[in-house]
Amino acid sequence: MLDKSFHSVGLKQILDAVKVPKGSFYYYFASKEQFGVELLKHYLADASTLKRSLLISKKQEADPLKRLFAYLNGSINFIQSNPGKFPCLALKLASEVSDLSEGMREELARGFQDWIGIYQEVLEEAVSEKMLPATLDTASEAQLIQDLLTGAIKRAVIDRCADPVVHAVGYIQSQIERMKL
Repeated sequence: MLDKSFHSVGLKQILDAVKVPKGSFYYYFASKEQFGVELLKHYLADASTLKRSLLISKKQEADPLKRLFAYLNGSINFIQSNPGKFPCLALKLASEVSDLSEGMREELARGFQDWIGIYQEVLEEAVSEKMLPATLDTASEAQLIQDLLTGAIKRAVIDRCADPVVHAVGYIQSQIERMKL
């Protein structure tokens, strides 16, 4: 589905890929749409776990802003190594399924809120360590990070180059650098 799309991948292709009989599929899922909801739940949970390990864990880097910048720069590297490809199933499916499946849209909304919460947690850590001002609206800043990255990644796929992500990451970093105490 990351290579194609949710709707262009038929149920037979899915079942053949995982070597599951059709009857077994329908034992667990009432429809392909319900499968899509569960797929997104699983994918978003894994993606959130990875984001937390890179952004919240102090094991690799104690400085929360350095962790954030390393994560953002990693996004650039990933886009550069996969030009024209969506690096994230959630972003790929967001445009496709949001109007067609309320269940899938709800899972995407929950997942994106979780990601915004992770960015907010990193920013709040920087505020508590007096790296950023106490007056910083971390919720709004976290939403902006998510929105800038989402839009930039979509444009990077359309343009088949990493420039939109490079510009978005540069903007985010310069804004945070200006706020530093």
